Amino acid sequence: MNIYSSLQIGDYHTNHCEDHLLIKKINSNKIVCAVMDGCSTAMESHFASTLVGKVLRKIIIEMGYRELYEKNVQHSLDDQLKEIIKGLFQEVTFLKNHLMMDEKELLTTLIILLYDASEDKGIILSLGDGIIGINGKITEFDRDNKPDYFAYHLNDNFEEWYTSQIQKICFECLDDISIATDGILSFSKIKKTDSEGINCVKFLMTDAPNDITEEMLNKKIKILEHQYGMKPTDDVAIIRLIKG
Repeated sequence: MNIYSSLQIGDYHTNHCEDHLLIKKINSNKIVCAVMDGCSTAMESHFASTLVGKVLRKIIIEMGYRELYEKNVQHSLDDQLKEIIKGLFQEVTFLKNHLMMDEKELLTTLIILLYDASEDKGIILSLGDGIIGINGKITEFDRDNKPDYFAYHLNDNFEEWYTSQIQKICFECLDDISIATDGILSFSKIKKTDSEGINCVKFLMTDAPNDITEEMLNKKIKILEHQYGMKPTDDVAIIRLIKG
């Protein structure tokens, strides 16, 4: 399996990229990928998305260690995803209280993917806006740019909140899977070119790679800029997994 990623600051953002991404293995078979998009109208939104990425990395490392000692214990992907999100809630709640942070300092979307190569099965959960591509099919989660940030629900009953999440997709037989923040929808024409228009989402998330190096997505973004005159106005984080 080949894994590609790209993190780009949007043309309308000058100081910080407010998106973040994470690619981390639990073990040799299981991998977690995540993209985060900090709320531009909140406080220090680049901090929120990065913080969530760091917390998730800690949780995944700890989960990997536990699996070394619980080799005979079987957990479904949904149960493991739930465990990760529950750990995220607990850690972020602790940090919020410990650092005396305002809720507005924690507002970020999260799309998280958990894939088990041994079973060739995966699950994706979108907490807020974002785009998912599964074997050629694009799904867009959009709440009119008013995401229901999970930080709003840190004091809710977790079991009830998690059960209510409907932006969840399970898949089998990974061929070509992508997750991206909604900045991928913000590509705009910045200069005239001789090339005709192009569907940037399809080009980045479902079209065949133009090469197989780890810089594949970054090169595609350069093609969009220099050949088609297109650049993202909003920050964008993309992760793409392609069967090798």
